[in-house]
Amino acid sequence: MTAEKLSREVIAMRVAKELNDGDVVNLGLGIPTLCSQFVPEGRTVFYHSESGVLNYGPMAEEGEEDQDLINAGGQFLAPVPGMSFFDSGSAFAMIRGGHIDVTVLGALQVSEKGDLANWMIPSRGIGNVGGAMDLAVGAKRVIVSMEHVDRDGTPKVVAKCSFPLTCPTCVDMIVTDIAVISVEEEGLVLRETAPGWTAADIQSQTGAKLIISPLLKEITL
Repeated sequence: MTAEKLSREVIAMRVAKELNDGDVVNLGLGIPTLCSQFVPEGRTVFYHSESGVLNYGPMAEEGEEDQDLINAGGQFLAPVPGMSFFDSGSAFAMIRGGHIDVTVLGALQVSEKGDLANWMIPSRGIGNVGGAMDLAVGAKRVIVSMEHVDRDGTPKVVAKCSFPLTCPTCVDMIVTDIAVISVEEEGLVLRETAPGWTAADIQSQTGAKLIISPLLKEITL
């Protein structure tokens, strides 16, 4: 029996562990948006959105939505003290000026060199690169959060991306539903496994050669 995979919420919780006190963090669409629900205890994280918001908190509870408080994915945000607002141009100036400490992005593919492809599936022929290209280049650290394989079971961590790139050699870490992998000069280093998953199990679902860390451990939250 195959071990269970981590839920989207647990992936987001694991990513949140990587956020340091005082970090300015931009969250992409999908799993990344969930990270704002999980700020590590004792740390202050300033979440940033291309829509022109800095220092937002968790998503609003049902019935408490404010149409003027949304993130880049159009999800309603709960108001928090110190929340600030500005135009989208200023939001992108923060990104392009190198003021974002971490961006968390989803991906269609990540290569062994840290290339990121997250905006178009060629077979569908549609896509919009959007602000991801700015974030991939402008953020000081890029973390990808995603499922390890697609709906057909095809690996999303690959030796070389076959989809159009968003940005080459930009990804620093990959957090999936079965593994935590860091992108190093020597290649992809498997650092953590989901409970019940072995390094061999994870390698079998990965399209690139993994380097097994001598300190390999199970994912903890």
